[in-house]
Amino acid sequence: MAKQPGLLYFSKVESCGTATAVSVPCVFSALGRSHYSDTRAQSQEGLLDVLKHAGFEVIWRDNNSGCKGVCDRVTYEDVSQPVKGDPLCNDDECYDERLLRGLPELIRKAGKDLVIVLHQKGSHGPSYWKRYPGQFQDFGPVCETNDLAKCSRESIVAAYDNTILYTDFVISKAIGLLAQSSVQDGVDASLVYFSDHGESLGENNLYLHGAPYVISPSGQRHVPMMVWLSDGFRSRFRLDQNCLAARTGQEFSHDNIFHSTLGMLGISTAVYNPRLDLFNACSHGS
Repeated sequence: MAKQPGLLYFSKVESCGTATAVSVPCVFSALGRSHYSDTRAQSQEGLLDVLKHAGFEVIWRDNNSGCKGVCDRVTYEDVSQPVKGDPLCNDDECYDERLLRGLPELIRKAGKDLVIVLHQKGSHGPSYWKRYPGQFQDFGPVCETNDLAKCSRESIVAAYDNTILYTDFVISKAIGLLAQSSVQDGVDASLVYFSDHGESLGENNLYLHGAPYVISPSGQRHVPMMVWLSDGFRSRFRLDQNCLAARTGQEFSHDNIFHSTLGMLGISTAVYNPRLDLFNACSHGS
C-alpha cells in the first residue's frame, strides 16, 4: 500500500495495558497508567465526555467487543454483527472496512464538529485468519484454528501478517475518504490511529496478549501510532507538520492520548495537561 502523503508514524509508543479490557478504558481516561484502576475510571468522566461537553458530536463505531464503558454517554453504533450476503462479513464476524461504510455522508451531514472513534478488530488473536477478506491473504499457508498449539509458528505469523496488510488498507482508505471530504466539502479533517495492545507471536514461546504488565514482553506493550492532518486542519489549529515529524522518534505512551486529543482540537479545560500533549510543542498557538 502506498504511503499516504503527510502520514506520520510514531515509532516508540507504549500501551496502558496488554488487553483490551484494560487499555481501552485507560487510554480514554485522564488517569494515566500509573494511577489507573477500573473503579477510579468509572467514577469520573473520560475523554469522550469532555469532547461532548466541549460541543463536539461524538460517535463510537464498534467492530470489536464494545467500548468497555467509555462510550456510555455518546452515540454508539455496532457494525460487528454479520449480515448474510454482505461482502464485508464472513459467517462469524465482519471486516474492519465496514467501519468506513457511509462515513463521507455522516461527515457531510454533521451539524457541528465531529469526532468518530472506529474500534477495529485489527490483528486481535487468536482468530487471525478471520480478520481479513480472502484477497488480502498474501502470506501463507496460514493457521486456521484458535488452538495455536496445532499450528506452526510460521503459519500463525503468516495469518497475522495478513491482518497487518488489511489494516494498512483500511487506514489508507479512511485517510482517502477524509482527504476527499477535505477537498470536496471543505472539512478540516484528521486521523489518529493507535492500537490498544500488541501481540506475542512465539517469541520465547509466548503467543497472543494479556500477560501481567510488569512481566509482559515488549511485543505486547509496544503499539503503533499514526497521525494524519489535512491542510485545513493544520491551518485551523496552527500545527506545524515539520515539528511533528521531528517528534516521531520520541517516546510516548497511551498516557499522551487524552491530552493530545484535547490539545490538537484546541479544547481548554482544567483536566488538560500540556506536558502530556504531544502536539503542544508544535502548536503556533502555544
